[in-house]
Amino acid sequence: MAKHKVIMSLPPREINRADAEFSVKRDGKKYGTLHVSGGAVVWFPPYKSYGCKMGWKQFHELMSEHATRIEKR
Repeated sequence: MAKHKVIMSLPPREINRADAEFSVKRDGKKYGTLHVSGGAVVWFPPYKSYGCKMGWKQFHELMSEHATRIEKR
């Protein structure tokens, strides 16, 4: 089974002005980077300049429709 490692890097300012950035590694290799902002989430595949952007409403619909496991807070 693949082992994932997620590293969080938050800028020292408000999130609505700068993205929170999550670097994701799979089995020690770069898997991608997730940028989270007040308006959207953007997934950048490894070594790519352009990412896949999804607004929060779309993200909510995607997770509600396709998520298979509910995590308790």
